Amino acid sequence: MAGSGPEPAVPRVVVVGAGAWGTTLAALVGRVEPVLLLCRDAAQARDIQSSRRNERRLPGIELPATLVAESDPARIGPQVELVIVAVPSTPLRAEIARVAPFVPLGADVLSVVKGIEPGTLLRMSEVIAESGGVGPEKIAALSGPNLADEIARGLPASAVVASPDLSLAERIADRLGRREFRLYVNADILGVELCGALKNIVAIAAGAADGLGFGDNGKAGLLTRGLAEMMRLGTAAGANPLTFAGLAGIGDLIATCGSRLSRNHRLGVELAQGRSWAEIEATLPGTAEGAYTVGPALALADRLGVEMPIAREVQRALFEGKSVQRCLVDLLSRESRDELGGLA
Repeated sequence: MAGSGPEPAVPRVVVVGAGAWGTTLAALVGRVEPVLLLCRDAAQARDIQSSRRNERRLPGIELPATLVAESDPARIGPQVELVIVAVPSTPLRAEIARVAPFVPLGADVLSVVKGIEPGTLLRMSEVIAESGGVGPEKIAALSGPNLADEIARGLPASAVVASPDLSLAERIADRLGRREFRLYVNADILGVELCGALKNIVAIAAGAADGLGFGDNGKAGLLTRGLAEMMRLGTAAGANPLTFAGLAGIGDLIATCGSRLSRNHRLGVELAQGRSWAEIEATLPGTAEGAYTVGPALALADRLGVEMPIAREVQRALFEGKSVQRCLVDLLSRESRDELGGLA
Protein backbone atom coordinates (compact mmCIF):
# COMPACT_ATOMS: atom_id res chain seq x y z
CA MET A 1 0.00 0.00 0.00
CA ALA A 2 1.34 3.45 -0.87
CA GLY A 3 2.67 5.38 2.09
CA SER A 4 2.88 2.34 4.37
CA GLY A 5 6.04 1.90 6.44
CA PRO A 6 8.48 -1.00 6.19
CA GLU A 7 7.50 -4.39 7.54
CA PRO A 8 8.65 -4.93 11.14
CA ALA A 9 11.79 -7.05 11.41
CA VAL A 10 11.14 -10.71 12.22
CA PRO A 11 13.09 -12.16 15.18
CA ARG A 12 15.75 -14.69 14.22
CA VAL A 13 16.70 -15.31 17.86
CA VAL A 14 14.35 -16.86 20.44
CA VAL A 15 14.93 -17.02 24.18
CA VAL A 16 12.86 -19.74 25.88
CA GLY A 17 12.27 -18.79 29.51
CA ALA A 18 11.53 -15.39 31.04
CA GLY A 19 13.37 -15.70 34.33
CA ALA A 20 16.11 -13.24 35.26
CA TRP A 21 18.76 -14.86 33.06
CA GLY A 22 16.50 -15.46 30.08
CA THR A 23 15.18 -11.89 30.21
CA THR A 24 18.73 -10.55 30.50
CA LEU A 25 19.90 -12.48 27.44
CA ALA A 26 16.83 -11.41 25.48
CA ALA A 27 17.54 -7.78 26.38
CA LEU A 28 21.18 -8.24 25.36
CA VAL A 29 20.14 -9.58 21.96
CA GLY A 30 17.35 -7.03 21.59
CA ARG A 31 19.76 -4.12 21.77
CA VAL A 32 21.23 -5.33 18.46
CA GLU A 33 18.48 -7.25 16.66
CA PRO A 34 14.84 -8.31 17.14
CA VAL A 35 14.30 -11.12 19.65
CA LEU A 36 11.35 -13.25 20.77
CA LEU A 37 11.11 -13.93 24.53
CA LEU A 38 8.99 -17.05 24.97
CA CYS A 39 7.27 -17.18 28.36
CA ARG A 40 5.57 -20.21 29.87
CA ASP A 41 2.74 -18.04 31.20
CA ALA A 42 0.48 -15.94 28.94
CA ALA A 43 -0.20 -13.36 31.65
CA GLN A 44 3.53 -12.84 32.17
CA ALA A 45 4.04 -12.37 28.43
CA ARG A 46 1.27 -9.77 28.27
CA ASP A 47 2.69 -7.88 31.23
CA ILE A 48 6.23 -7.82 29.80
CA GLN A 49 4.94 -6.77 26.39
CA SER A 50 2.87 -3.89 27.76
CA SER A 51 5.20 -2.61 30.50
CA ARG A 52 8.55 -3.26 28.74
CA ARG A 53 9.79 -4.66 32.04
CA ASN A 54 9.98 -7.95 33.92
CA GLU A 55 9.70 -6.54 37.42
CA ARG A 56 9.21 -9.91 39.09
CA ARG A 57 12.45 -11.43 37.84
CA LEU A 58 14.58 -8.47 36.70
CA PRO A 59 13.36 -5.34 38.49
CA GLY A 60 14.33 -1.89 37.29
CA ILE A 61 15.50 -2.92 33.80
CA GLU A 62 13.88 -1.33 30.76
CA LEU A 63 13.55 -3.83 27.91
CA PRO A 64 14.28 -2.80 24.31
CA ALA A 65 11.42 -2.14 21.90
CA THR A 66 12.77 -4.89 19.60
CA LEU A 67 11.95 -7.53 22.26
CA VAL A 68 8.61 -9.28 21.72
CA ALA A 69 7.19 -11.35 24.60
CA GLU A 70 4.89 -14.26 23.71
CA SER A 71 3.73 -17.53 25.28
CA ASP A 72 2.70 -19.38 22.11
CA PRO A 73 5.63 -21.41 20.68
CA ALA A 74 3.99 -21.30 17.26
CA ARG A 75 5.34 -17.74 17.04
CA ILE A 76 8.89 -19.07 16.69
CA GLY A 77 8.68 -19.20 12.91
CA PRO A 78 10.82 -20.86 10.21
CA GLN A 79 13.26 -17.94 10.00
CA VAL A 80 14.71 -18.55 13.50
CA GLU A 81 18.45 -19.25 13.52
CA LEU A 82 19.23 -19.45 17.25
CA VAL A 83 17.18 -20.74 20.18
CA ILE A 84 18.49 -19.93 23.66
CA VAL A 85 17.07 -22.21 26.37
CA ALA A 86 16.90 -20.49 29.76
CA VAL A 87 14.25 -22.30 31.81
CA PRO A 88 15.00 -23.87 35.23
CA SER A 89 16.26 -27.44 35.20
CA THR A 90 13.16 -29.05 36.74
CA PRO A 91 10.61 -28.04 34.05
CA LEU A 92 13.17 -28.22 31.23
CA ARG A 93 12.10 -31.55 29.74
CA ALA A 94 8.42 -30.59 29.56
CA GLU A 95 9.12 -27.11 28.20
CA ILE A 96 11.42 -28.41 25.46
CA ALA A 97 8.77 -30.95 24.44
CA ARG A 98 6.29 -28.05 24.14
CA VAL A 99 8.59 -25.84 22.09
CA ALA A 100 10.59 -28.30 19.96
CA PRO A 101 7.93 -28.96 17.27
CA PHE A 102 8.18 -25.31 16.22
CA VAL A 103 11.99 -25.03 16.12
CA PRO A 104 13.43 -25.12 12.57
CA LEU A 105 15.63 -28.14 11.94
CA GLY A 106 18.64 -26.01 11.04
CA ALA A 107 18.52 -23.72 14.09
CA ASP A 108 21.38 -23.62 16.56
CA VAL A 109 20.40 -24.30 20.19
CA LEU A 110 22.19 -22.80 23.18
CA SER A 111 21.54 -24.13 26.70
CA VAL A 112 22.16 -21.74 29.58
CA VAL A 113 20.48 -24.11 32.07
CA LYS A 114 22.59 -25.41 34.98
CA GLY A 115 21.77 -28.73 36.53
CA ILE A 116 21.73 -32.54 36.38
CA GLU A 117 18.43 -34.30 35.79
CA PRO A 118 17.29 -36.59 38.65
CA GLY A 119 17.00 -40.24 37.73
CA THR A 120 18.58 -40.06 34.30
CA LEU A 121 21.62 -38.06 35.53
CA LEU A 122 21.67 -36.35 32.14
CA ARG A 123 23.23 -32.94 31.63
CA MET A 124 20.94 -30.17 30.41
CA SER A 125 22.12 -30.32 26.78
CA GLU A 126 21.40 -34.06 26.84
CA VAL A 127 17.89 -33.44 28.18
CA ILE A 128 17.27 -30.95 25.37
CA ALA A 129 18.54 -33.44 22.78
CA GLU A 130 16.45 -36.30 24.15
CA SER A 131 13.18 -34.49 24.88
CA GLY A 132 13.26 -32.21 21.84
CA GLY A 133 14.65 -34.57 19.24
CA VAL A 134 17.45 -32.06 18.59
CA GLY A 135 20.71 -33.38 17.19
CA PRO A 136 23.43 -33.09 19.85
CA GLU A 137 25.72 -31.58 17.22
CA LYS A 138 23.40 -28.52 17.10
CA ILE A 139 23.47 -27.85 20.86
CA ALA A 140 26.01 -25.70 22.72
CA ALA A 141 26.14 -24.66 26.37
CA LEU A 142 26.99 -21.30 27.94
CA SER A 143 28.31 -20.92 31.48
CA GLY A 144 30.44 -18.58 33.53
CA PRO A 145 30.27 -15.89 36.23
CA ASN A 146 27.00 -14.48 34.92
CA LEU A 147 24.91 -12.76 37.60
CA ALA A 148 21.93 -11.59 35.57
CA ASP A 149 21.31 -8.28 37.32
CA GLU A 150 24.86 -7.05 36.66
CA ILE A 151 24.81 -8.02 32.98
CA ALA A 152 21.39 -6.45 32.50
CA ARG A 153 22.81 -3.18 33.86
CA GLY A 154 25.69 -3.30 31.39
CA LEU A 155 28.46 -4.23 33.82
CA PRO A 156 31.37 -6.20 32.31
CA ALA A 157 31.19 -9.99 32.36
CA SER A 158 32.67 -13.02 30.61
CA ALA A 159 31.43 -16.49 29.81
CA VAL A 160 32.32 -19.55 27.75
CA VAL A 161 30.32 -21.17 24.95
CA ALA A 162 31.05 -24.89 24.78
CA SER A 163 30.54 -27.40 22.00
CA PRO A 164 32.64 -30.22 20.51
CA ASP A 165 32.01 -28.36 17.24
CA LEU A 166 34.00 -25.18 17.79
CA SER A 167 32.49 -23.61 14.67
CA LEU A 168 29.08 -23.81 16.36
CA ALA A 169 30.48 -22.30 19.56
CA GLU A 170 32.21 -19.53 17.62
CA ARG A 171 29.06 -18.76 15.62
CA ILE A 172 27.05 -18.32 18.81
CA ALA A 173 29.81 -16.37 20.55
CA ASP A 174 30.04 -13.99 17.59
CA ARG A 175 26.29 -13.38 17.72
CA LEU A 176 25.94 -12.88 21.48
CA GLY A 177 29.30 -11.40 22.41
CA ARG A 178 29.57 -7.71 23.23
CA ARG A 179 32.35 -5.48 24.50
CA GLU A 180 30.78 -5.72 27.96
CA PHE A 181 29.93 -9.45 27.57
CA ARG A 182 33.10 -11.18 26.42
CA LEU A 183 32.64 -14.75 25.21
CA TYR A 184 35.25 -17.48 24.85
CA VAL A 185 34.81 -20.96 23.34
CA ASN A 186 35.65 -24.42 24.67
CA ALA A 187 35.23 -27.87 23.11
CA ASP A 188 34.62 -29.48 26.54
CA ILE A 189 30.83 -29.22 26.86
CA LEU A 190 30.84 -32.02 29.45
CA GLY A 191 33.17 -30.09 31.76
CA VAL A 192 31.46 -26.74 31.22
CA GLU A 193 28.04 -28.15 32.06
CA LEU A 194 29.30 -30.01 35.13
CA CYS A 195 31.00 -26.83 36.35
CA GLY A 196 27.76 -24.91 35.99
CA ALA A 197 25.79 -27.52 37.90
CA LEU A 198 28.24 -28.35 40.68
CA LYS A 199 29.32 -24.83 41.67
CA ASN A 200 25.77 -24.13 42.89
CA ILE A 201 26.15 -26.84 45.53
CA VAL A 202 29.38 -25.30 46.80
CA ALA A 203 27.68 -21.89 46.85
CA ILE A 204 25.08 -23.20 49.31
CA ALA A 205 27.89 -24.35 51.61
CA ALA A 206 29.67 -20.99 51.18
CA GLY A 207 26.50 -19.12 52.12
CA ALA A 208 26.13 -21.28 55.20
CA ALA A 209 29.74 -20.53 56.19
CA ASP A 210 29.07 -16.80 55.78
CA GLY A 211 25.88 -17.12 57.78
CA LEU A 212 27.79 -18.69 60.65
CA GLY A 213 30.60 -16.12 60.49
CA PHE A 214 33.35 -18.57 59.57
CA GLY A 215 35.54 -15.76 58.21
CA ASP A 216 37.50 -15.35 55.00
CA ASN A 217 40.12 -18.02 55.71
CA GLY A 218 37.52 -20.66 56.44
CA LYS A 219 35.46 -19.73 53.40
CA ALA A 220 38.52 -19.74 51.12
CA GLY A 221 39.36 -23.23 52.29
CA LEU A 222 35.79 -24.37 51.71
CA LEU A 223 35.75 -22.99 48.17
CA THR A 224 39.10 -24.59 47.35
CA ARG A 225 38.01 -27.99 48.58
CA GLY A 226 34.67 -27.52 46.83
CA LEU A 227 36.53 -26.94 43.57
CA ALA A 228 38.51 -30.12 44.24
CA GLU A 229 35.22 -32.05 44.54
CA MET A 230 34.01 -30.57 41.28
CA MET A 231 37.24 -31.56 39.54
CA ARG A 232 37.21 -35.10 40.93
CA LEU A 233 33.73 -35.74 39.63
CA GLY A 234 34.38 -33.97 36.34
CA THR A 235 37.57 -35.83 35.51
CA ALA A 236 36.00 -39.15 36.50
CA ALA A 237 33.19 -38.38 34.04
CA GLY A 238 35.70 -37.60 31.30
CA ALA A 239 35.93 -33.81 31.41
CA ASN A 240 39.10 -31.80 30.81
CA PRO A 241 40.45 -30.78 34.25
CA LEU A 242 41.63 -27.44 32.83
CA THR A 243 37.99 -26.47 32.23
CA PHE A 244 37.58 -26.24 36.01
CA ALA A 245 40.30 -23.57 36.14
CA GLY A 246 38.40 -21.45 33.61
CA LEU A 247 35.38 -19.16 33.53
CA ALA A 248 32.83 -21.95 33.93
CA GLY A 249 34.75 -23.40 36.88
CA ILE A 250 36.62 -21.16 39.27
CA GLY A 251 35.24 -18.00 37.64
CA ASP A 252 31.62 -18.96 38.25
CA LEU A 253 32.50 -20.41 41.65
CA ILE A 254 33.92 -17.08 42.85
CA ALA A 255 30.88 -15.12 41.66
CA THR A 256 28.24 -17.53 42.94
CA CYS A 257 29.87 -18.11 46.32
CA GLY A 258 30.46 -14.45 47.11
CA SER A 259 27.63 -12.36 45.71
CA ARG A 260 24.46 -11.21 47.45
CA LEU A 261 22.81 -11.66 44.04
CA SER A 262 23.38 -15.44 44.15
CA ARG A 263 20.24 -17.36 45.11
CA ASN A 264 22.30 -20.42 46.10
CA HIS A 265 24.47 -18.36 48.43
CA ARG A 266 21.35 -16.80 49.93
CA LEU A 267 19.89 -20.27 50.48
CA GLY A 268 22.98 -21.24 52.48
CA VAL A 269 22.83 -18.06 54.58
CA GLU A 270 19.19 -18.73 55.45
CA LEU A 271 19.89 -22.38 56.26
CA ALA A 272 22.49 -21.14 58.74
CA GLN A 273 19.79 -19.03 60.37
CA GLY A 274 17.86 -22.18 61.19
CA ARG A 275 15.26 -22.03 58.44
CA SER A 276 14.33 -25.20 56.55
CA TRP A 277 14.53 -25.70 52.80
CA ALA A 278 10.73 -25.94 52.65
CA GLU A 279 10.45 -22.49 54.28
CA ILE A 280 13.14 -20.90 52.13
CA GLU A 281 12.11 -22.30 48.74
CA ALA A 282 8.90 -20.28 48.49
CA THR A 283 10.61 -16.99 49.34
CA LEU A 284 13.51 -17.09 46.87
CA PRO A 285 13.26 -14.70 43.88
CA GLY A 286 13.92 -17.51 41.42
CA THR A 287 15.39 -21.01 41.44
CA ALA A 288 18.30 -22.07 43.66
CA GLU A 289 19.48 -24.80 41.31
CA GLY A 290 21.96 -26.25 43.82
CA ALA A 291 19.11 -27.66 45.90
CA TYR A 292 17.80 -29.63 42.92
CA THR A 293 21.27 -30.65 41.70
CA VAL A 294 22.84 -32.02 44.88
CA GLY A 295 20.92 -35.33 44.84
CA PRO A 296 21.69 -36.18 41.19
CA ALA A 297 25.30 -35.02 41.66
CA LEU A 298 25.77 -37.42 44.57
CA ALA A 299 24.12 -40.22 42.58
CA LEU A 300 26.57 -39.57 39.74
CA ALA A 301 29.46 -39.49 42.23
CA ASP A 302 28.36 -42.85 43.64
CA ARG A 303 28.15 -44.29 40.13
CA LEU A 304 31.70 -43.10 39.37
CA GLY A 305 33.18 -43.96 42.79
CA VAL A 306 33.96 -40.32 43.67
CA GLU A 307 33.89 -38.87 47.19
CA MET A 308 32.10 -35.50 47.63
CA PRO A 309 31.97 -34.67 51.36
CA ILE A 310 30.86 -31.04 50.96
CA ALA A 311 28.00 -31.99 48.66
CA ARG A 312 27.06 -34.78 51.05
CA GLU A 313 26.74 -32.33 53.96
CA VAL A 314 24.71 -29.91 51.83
CA GLN A 315 22.31 -32.77 51.09
CA ARG A 316 22.01 -33.55 54.79
CA ALA A 317 21.37 -29.92 55.72
CA LEU A 318 18.71 -29.49 53.03
CA PHE A 319 16.82 -32.77 53.19
CA GLU A 320 17.80 -34.76 56.27
CA GLY A 321 17.33 -32.20 59.04
CA LYS A 322 20.99 -31.97 60.03
CA SER A 323 21.96 -28.56 61.40
CA VAL A 324 24.29 -26.43 59.31
CA GLN A 325 26.55 -25.99 62.34
CA ARG A 326 26.93 -29.76 62.69
CA CYS A 327 27.55 -30.18 58.95
CA LEU A 328 30.38 -27.65 58.91
CA VAL A 329 31.91 -28.96 62.13
CA ASP A 330 31.91 -32.48 60.69
CA LEU A 331 33.65 -31.21 57.55
CA LEU A 332 36.32 -29.53 59.67
CA SER A 333 36.76 -32.75 61.65
CA ARG A 334 37.59 -34.88 58.64
CA GLU A 335 40.98 -36.55 58.52
CA SER A 336 43.60 -34.59 56.55
CA ARG A 337 44.62 -36.23 53.29
CA ASP A 338 46.76 -35.65 50.23
CA GLU A 339 45.52 -32.33 48.82
CA LEU A 340 45.72 -33.57 45.24
CA GLY A 341 44.29 -37.01 45.95
CA GLY A 342 41.82 -38.16 43.34
CA LEU A 343 42.77 -35.42 40.88
CA ALA A 344 45.29 -37.36 38.81
